[in-house]
Amino acid sequence: MNKIKFRVLVSVMSLSLIGIIIVQLYWINSSYKNNEEQFRFHVQQVIGNVANQIQQNEATNFYRKYNELKDSIGVPPKQSELKQFMYVERNPNTNEQVIYSNTLVLEDFNIKRSFFDNQLDDSISVKNLVSKRKTEIFKGNTIDETNTVNSTFPSEIVEKTENLDILDKAQFDIYFKDIVSLRRIDERISKDELRDLLRNELKQYGVTATFEFGVYNNGLATKVKSDDFVYEKGSTYGVSILADNEGRSKYQLYLSFPNKSKYLFSSLFGITMLSILFTIVIIAAYFSAINQLIKQKQISEIKTDFINNMTHEFKTPIATINLALDAIRNPKVIGDPEKVARYLQMIKDENRRMHAQVENVLRISKLERRELDIEKEGMDVHEIIETALDHVSLIVQDRGGEIKMHLNALRTNALLNEFHFTSVLVNILDNAIKYSADSPRIDIYTENIKDYILIKIQDKGVGMSKSAQKRIFEKFYREHTGDLHNVKGHGLGLAYVQQIIEDHNAQIYVESEKGIGSTFIIKLPLIN
Repeated sequence: MNKIKFRVLVSVMSLSLIGIIIVQLYWINSSYKNNEEQFRFHVQQVIGNVANQIQQNEATNFYRKYNELKDSIGVPPKQSELKQFMYVERNPNTNEQVIYSNTLVLEDFNIKRSFFDNQLDDSISVKNLVSKRKTEIFKGNTIDETNTVNSTFPSEIVEKTENLDILDKAQFDIYFKDIVSLRRIDERISKDELRDLLRNELKQYGVTATFEFGVYNNGLATKVKSDDFVYEKGSTYGVSILADNEGRSKYQLYLSFPNKSKYLFSSLFGITMLSILFTIVIIAAYFSAINQLIKQKQISEIKTDFINNMTHEFKTPIATINLALDAIRNPKVIGDPEKVARYLQMIKDENRRMHAQVENVLRISKLERRELDIEKEGMDVHEIIETALDHVSLIVQDRGGEIKMHLNALRTNALLNEFHFTSVLVNILDNAIKYSADSPRIDIYTENIKDYILIKIQDKGVGMSKSAQKRIFEKFYREHTGDLHNVKGHGLGLAYVQQIIEDHNAQIYVESEKGIGSTFIIKLPLIN
């Protein structure tokens, strides 16, 4: 996958993920707003119903008190007819005549309005209207032009009497509202009664959120309010209550919900948590996929570098071997035993070099599969260091460099595999030599820290970047990539070093600065 396709793929996946998150957030926000709108609608209905209930309850209580007083007087009321209505209907098929009459009678119990409120005018009394209705049915008779029935007795008579209380009919509002309008609000409705009305009405609409309420008189708080009620503009619902005869009201009932947001969100909590969970899973899967793609891309680049480097490493020995064989075939050379021996030795050395390359790769593979058996025994670390120096001393001398040893550790015995641990030190020293632009200058230090021995191999080479320091122990990784072969190698040396160090229960670190040099530090446990 080339870089352009990779970037396009990552961009498309990123935009898709962002789109999913935006859609989820939009859906949650829309659901919350819908819940809030429905909640507002229900609350407005609740306080409207409560306002009507307050008015009806007040009227009912007033009416009951009036009837109790009227019944307790025990004196027949004064009656006077106000108006009589008559209606006549004839059925031509049956020749049946129906006369309906309704007489309005005024009853005066001499109840003064001051009884209900001493601030009202005592000269006006509260009266009662009575409706006396009678239906007369004449079968087979007729009514003349003067509305007189041509029969002495009707066939059927139905009489009904019903009170038309002024308090319940046309003038009820006038009398009732005039009487109660001068009372204080706490005399007209109690705080507990209002709380119960609101709670019951909210319950019917399925609203179980904690609420606070308050009744205000033209913007000023009254005694009829809950202890924790606070008016907040925009989040408090209100309606006018207890209107007068002109439809005006000086009282407002307010209802607020301190935990409204929490209550509204509670209904979305389950689906929101699932949405967040699935989004997290998608995000985790996305980053995992991106990480795998990046790793695969890096592995592809590393393998390409490895193939290029290995090709280069094998090309020179193969070319040398071919030249040596061609030289041996030469009649002038084949007759010279000394030259033949020298060319054969050259072939043997180059073959050993290629074999060492293959062995290094196989060794790493065995280490990863835990198939390489590494036996350890107590050995002197300083002796292993000196053995490793013998392997590289000729190369250092050839390049005009030097290696100084500062072996200050007093305790040096550790469990080691002589061959592999020597190879570790040789690999590190070989890197220090290869990555020194001029003559190699290498210092080796040892010291004791508690039950460990520290081995520091310090060079003054080209150093490495911070990113390279994090990856130098990765298999096939080399800071110089592609066809750049100013430093030979295939990126397996330090990967092998780390595997062997870990197998010795030791640790390895690197400190480096570009252009100044590098220091490899091995922390190895001692034998107690």
